[in-house]
Amino acid sequence: MQIIKIFEENNLKLTSARKELIEILSSEKKPISFEDIKHKISMDKATFYRNISKFETNSIVHSFESNDKKRYYELHGLPHSHFICNICNHIECLQNILPTKIEGYTVSDVIYKGVCKGCNEGDKEV
Repeated sequence: MQIIKIFEENNLKLTSARKELIEILSSEKKPISFEDIKHKISMDKATFYRNISKFETNSIVHSFESNDKKRYYELHGLPHSHFICNICNHIECLQNILPTKIEGYTVSDVIYKGVCKGCNEGDKEV
């Protein structure tokens, strides 16, 4: 992925903070929250959220809220679903399970909730 191309296509100024965020998001294999990366970034919380909001407005980034009341972010890519564990709040991308098609609607994301493999193997109760 060419970072400069993302900014050119969206008519956005390439700042060091924005470049840093895109690099981190593109290196992650699952959605991340501010809390997940705050130790990796060189910007304050306000700068993070201001830039993430701009990315969402320009459809560069997609977000959703999890069971833990945190907002998780990932780069827009191929449509896919997510699984969130009700016990440990683990989030997993389900690449082989695409969002459902509903006539007359545009579905961009489907979130499944339940108990993950790790918690099921540990015989934890919901």
